Amino acid sequence: MVIAIIILIALVLYIIMVYNKLKRTQQQINEAWSNIDTHLKRRYDLIPNLVETVKGYAAHEAQTLEAVIAARNSAMNNQSADTTTRSKDENVLSGALKSVFALSESYPELKANENYLNLQKELVDTEDKLQAARSFYNTSVLSLNAQIDTFPSNIIAGNFGIKKQTFFELDEAEKEAVKEVPKVSF
Repeated sequence: MVIAIIILIALVLYIIMVYNKLKRTQQQINEAWSNIDTHLKRRYDLIPNLVETVKGYAAHEAQTLEAVIAARNSAMNNQSADTTTRSKDENVLSGALKSVFALSESYPELKANENYLNLQKELVDTEDKLQAARSFYNTSVLSLNAQIDTFPSNIIAGNFGIKKQTFFELDEAEKEAVKEVPKVSF
């Protein structure tokens, strides 16, 4: 009888331990997503300043600038969307920003503008931080999904309704688009 009670207590403690580990990993994913949101907000705030600066030097590049604003607005309007939709929107915005940066190569006075250079530096810094935040998010998702896929934590996760999370990633078309060099024509 004593052995059965000890085994039962050990089993309950094990279940609690695995459950807590799963919940900690879920919280880590939430924190990582919050970090992504923080960096995205900063990027959204910097983009209008960048567009206004470029507009003064490259007025006839309205289509490129409008694409950046449209991509920014789409990404901002889909804040509550799922990870896949948000990934797609953010990657379109990143591509549009690359086109704006490519414009500076054709406009030496823009390239020398201190305000533009500062905005570009801040955006590059924000993009780097955003990439690190996405990497941390994906690492956390990998950890949770691996726990859910392995025995016996998969039983505990299933019984407590803990579900797999989606990675922040590109689809195949976006992967190809990101590899392309932005085209600037006059």
